[in-house]
Amino acid sequence: MKKVFVSGAAGFIGFHLCMQLKKANHFVIGLDNFNPYYDVSLKNLRANILKQNNIEVIKADINDKKVLEKIIKDNSITHFVHLAAQAGVRFCFENPEVYVNSNLVGFVNVLEVLKNFKDIKLVFASSSSVYGLNDKIPFSVNDKTDLPSNLYGATKKANEAIAYSYHHIYKIPMIGLRYFTVYGPYGRPDMAYFKFTKNILEEKQIEIYNEGNMQRDFTYIDDIIAGTISAMDSAKDFKIFNLGNNSPINLLDFIDIIEKKLNKKAIKKFKPFQKGEMLATYADIEESKKELSFNPTTNIEDGMEKFIDWYHTFHSYTTNNK
Repeated sequence: MKKVFVSGAAGFIGFHLCMQLKKANHFVIGLDNFNPYYDVSLKNLRANILKQNNIEVIKADINDKKVLEKIIKDNSITHFVHLAAQAGVRFCFENPEVYVNSNLVGFVNVLEVLKNFKDIKLVFASSSSVYGLNDKIPFSVNDKTDLPSNLYGATKKANEAIAYSYHHIYKIPMIGLRYFTVYGPYGRPDMAYFKFTKNILEEKQIEIYNEGNMQRDFTYIDDIIAGTISAMDSAKDFKIFNLGNNSPINLLDFIDIIEKKLNKKAIKKFKPFQKGEMLATYADIEESKKELSFNPTTNIEDGMEKFIDWYHTFHSYTTNNK
């Protein structure tokens, strides 16, 4: 039985990971600071579901070293999955300090704690954003990642470099996972698929940047969780992997799928290319297939149908609990 500590446990990926690990009869304990970047009620909903499944989520910050050490010691932790971070591209233009405090200072704090627990295997979340202005596709883990297009991507690139330095000096076994546009039930309200669904149903405009000439490698949450759990078992040295669907879709085609699932047309507002964005993301997952047996199986049509089914239930829940 693994004894797993998940930071960012009330977040989208953290929530699903905790649930899947518990289902597999592993011990799981989580930590989250319930950052108000998006509606905290969704984080509280996830945390309450975890609590109902006997998974404790401690309200604390990753910068609190004493709390991290206590959780590790009290629970004889064997695996640490670090998902806590300030997410989002556009928010980094308004509040860069939050990204520095959480993604850089917080990550170093986690590593400083783990250097004293060398038997713990670390899996940490990176992002497709590290590829930045790379114009070679699909993105390979062997590509250079020296041209981030925004601060968020730069912090994730820095995480990988900092992590390697700690591995080199302290021999912490670790794997970094570059997640590609993760979507699904209980997802983040700031993500395009969530906002598009909400606004189409409410007959509000959806904003489409660069005339829709963008592509994203949308990856369903269940596939991401399977790859993450496989990485936990594989952490021995230091490795970076892509976790993506390996099947990018054009933004206008994506909107068309949502319209068909909702049986409702979008009110489209076309806007110029947004600074800091990437034109396309596309994961080369050959290494992940070989070493993690990663094999995404959910196509965008099926994945969005599952999300929309959940969204209707969630919308009813939030309406009834106002």
